Amino acid sequence: MLDDIDIDPQGDHEYLVTQASELEDVRTSFRLTPEALDKIGSDDEEDVVRRTVEFLRRHQDVADFPDVVELEDVIAGYDDYLPAMTDN
Repeated sequence: MLDDIDIDPQGDHEYLVTQASELEDVRTSFRLTPEALDKIGSDDEEDVVRRTVEFLRRHQDVADFPDVVELEDVIAGYDDYLPAMTDN
């Protein structure tokens, strides 16, 4: 796990993630849905957010994270996401 990820629950399946980058901290809202959590097979939302951040970091720089990440979009956009999340 990465130590430079701060995850703050915002209620209603939404989390504010703050990550350090070279220039400034990057803040991203992560939005989960019960349907997306079912696809992953987990109800530990904070763990899903942390693992999703780690997954996305393997695909892009922190500075390139969008302002809002919809978990359904990650599932749809990356063929290797669900296998990576269910391989535990």
